[in-house]
Amino acid sequence: MLAGQNITEQRPRALARTRLRHVGFVFQSFQLIEELSGEENVLLPARLPGALRGGEQRARRLIDELGLTEIASRRPHELSGGEQQRLAIARALVNDPEVVLADEPTGNLDQDNGATVLALLRNLTRRAVVIVTHEPEAAGIADRVMHLRDGRLASAAAPIRGSA
Repeated sequence: MLAGQNITEQRPRALARTRLRHVGFVFQSFQLIEELSGEENVLLPARLPGALRGGEQRARRLIDELGLTEIASRRPHELSGGEQQRLAIARALVNDPEVVLADEPTGNLDQDNGATVLALLRNLTRRAVVIVTHEPEAAGIADRVMHLRDGRLASAAAPIRGSA
């Protein structure tokens, strides 16, 4: 169940609309569209049919909060990996999703930008944020940490605070 909907029973079009409105994806490989500027990549989900209102304002706020304002007009191939990653994070959050799935969201970031992203994710209220990471700092913001070994759950516990 997601947003009161049994997603396993949804038809493809309804499932796409549910993903658009309720799930934000942060891909490890960014998945930015090369022909679009950074800002256009962030704005894209907010401009799709069925997107919630206010996306353009959220996009600009996220771009600013993540320190991307000066480079937002550039295309992905002109940006560093860390800049691309922060744009991908802004794009994942632009529709204010209830669920955020983030694969290594700080993997290409320096310490300061990593801390900014982790603070942003930690401060999301009434949201489920699932982070896949190898970094103790990223796991340190979690309410619950699960360790997988060979594709199986090896342990689950509250993290040790103060490592972030």
